[in-house]
Amino acid sequence: MTLIKEDKLSAELQMNAVQLKVGNMKVMSEYYQKALGLELQDENAGGTRLGRGARTLVNLTPSPGLQQPARGEAGLFHTALLFDTKADLAATVLSAAQFDQSRFVGSSDHLVSEAFYFTDPEGNGIELYWDRPRESWSWTNGEVAMDTTYLDPNVFLNEHLNEQAIAGQRSAEAEIGHVHLQVGDVDTARSFYVNTLGFDETTALGDQALFVSAGGYHHHMAMNVWNSRGAGPRKDTLGLGEVLINVPTADEVGKLAQRLDFAKVANHHTGAELRFMDPWNNQLRVAVS
Repeated sequence: MTLIKEDKLSAELQMNAVQLKVGNMKVMSEYYQKALGLELQDENAGGTRLGRGARTLVNLTPSPGLQQPARGEAGLFHTALLFDTKADLAATVLSAAQFDQSRFVGSSDHLVSEAFYFTDPEGNGIELYWDRPRESWSWTNGEVAMDTTYLDPNVFLNEHLNEQAIAGQRSAEAEIGHVHLQVGDVDTARSFYVNTLGFDETTALGDQALFVSAGGYHHHMAMNVWNSRGAGPRKDTLGLGEVLINVPTADEVGKLAQRLDFAKVANHHTGAELRFMDPWNNQLRVAVS
């Protein structure tokens, strides 16, 4: 199915805060503040908001009694925090690496970006990354060239870390650049995220992974089956609670609601926002920015 322009998500789309269901609020809040340099924005019985400046990046929701998801279940692969400069990225890579409950799991040059990967104390994946300028990205027939080559973390820190970035870590800009999910199969993910929601497919790795975006970004969301091939709808577990996506107008929200209705995807539309689940019960919310 070929989507017409009106069926596409807005080129001004932005990823927003990721909600995590949390077992140990104290440990997790401390991690995101001390390891990732996020600031406490609000804390009450319903949860904790953390971010940089006025921008919320992570919502932690207390969820006592929920179990950890099994490795092969659908859900969150990682939340990706995007930094403006290599120095800002290096400062947070350093604090994450030095925090005793943080687990470093790798680093890669993806041609469009340079990225470092960690796991929080409850097993949620985190990517910290910096984008190369868009004019340096290589596109062929609507597909962006991405790769995974080794990026030496020590060399990166030696070249880009400085005292000014360390001192100003908490005031440095950061945003949710993309969200990467674990799903059961790529074809179903393509049908939902591209054909129904209206993302553009930017690249795919056969039947292993799919990358999608709006407005020519390399990817706002990704889905893979590396740990979860064949997974069905996920249970209510710790981990991903909700992915928030912003679009510029209520009209954009309404058009998406119509596409979901046409595809017979259950949704709750209030006018300014829209809540629904993907085929694996990953909850998404699209709201006016």
